[in-house]
Order: sequence, then C-alpha cells, then structure tokens
Amino acid sequence: METSYLESVIKQFDYYKSLGDKTLEQLNFGEIQKEFVKDSNSIAIIVKHIAGNMLSRWTNFLTEDGEKTWRHRDSEFIDSFQTKAEVLLYWNKGWNCLFDAIRPLQTNQLGDIIYIRNQGHTITEAINRQLAHYAYHVGQIVFLGKLLKGNEWVSLSIPKGQSATYNQEKFSKEKGRRHFTDDL
Repeated sequence: METSYLESVIKQFDYYKSLGDKTLEQLNFGEIQKEFVKDSNSIAIIVKHIAGNMLSRWTNFLTEDGEKTWRHRDSEFIDSFQTKAEVLLYWNKGWNCLFDAIRPLQTNQLGDIIYIRNQGHTITEAINRQLAHYAYHVGQIVFLGKLLKGNEWVSLSIPKGQSATYNQEKFSKEKGRRHFTDDL
C-alpha cells in the first residue's frame, strides 16, 4: 500500500503539473497577466504563489520547517514577471523542487514528522496537504485559461459531448489495475 501511495501521489502531482503546463501553452503573456477584477489573482500571480510555496515547503523539507525565513509570501501576490519565459521558468523551478524532494522518499519515511510553521505533520499528511493546495490553484489556472480563450480553448479533459465515445474506448479494454493518468 505505501509503495503504491508514493507512486500514486507522484503521478497525481505530475497530472496537475501537466494541466497547468497545457493551460500555459495556450496563453500568451498578456493573458497570463490578466486580472479579471482589481486585486484578483492573475495566472501569473497564482504561478508565483504556487512556486513560492513549493520552494519553501520542499527545500530541505526533512530537516527544516516548511515555512522558510527567506520566503516572502505577500510578495507572491505581486506580479513581477517580465516575460512568459520567466513565468514558465519559475513554474518549473517550483515543480522541480517538489519532485526532487518526494521522488527519493522511501515508504518507511512516510510516518516521519516534519514541520510547517511549527505544526508537526507526518510526511504523508504534508504530501496530502500540498497535493490538495496545488490542485486547488491549478484548477484556478485552468478555469482562468478557459475563460481567457473562450471558443479557442483546447479541452484538457473529456470534451463536451464526447463522454459516450470516451467511455466506450475505456470499457473496450480489459479490467485491470492502473492509475487513471496512465492513459493521458
């Protein structure tokens, strides 16, 4: 079970990263920076926040508190990017930090205690906390991307009206244990 947990969460994180990647690919820099209303979060700001959180949470996470003294969370909500390339670089820097931290984990470490703002979490709890946090924000990125692109949006899931075809293809395969992201 514990081995499948680590494999599954890595696939889940990779899945949410891919949703963000596919959204960012569809957008130009102006769209990434667009705020729909004053003081709302643009995609650029959400990226800056997620990556800042990842860098803080996963850098030396086994030995240091997940809320680093060098993190300035409030500045994550100020868009300072100059290019789309900068946005993508920071996005990937955060995800690389996360994956570099969790890929080497061993199942016997999952019950170890780490800290986020002095609150103890098992490694499993910390992973679950961050998986939910990142999925929440990636969902915002996808939603904003869909609003921005309108009819030009390329669906990242089963397109409307295609559920029957999708299900027919899935049910044409033998039953078997596999992660839902294996076919994506």
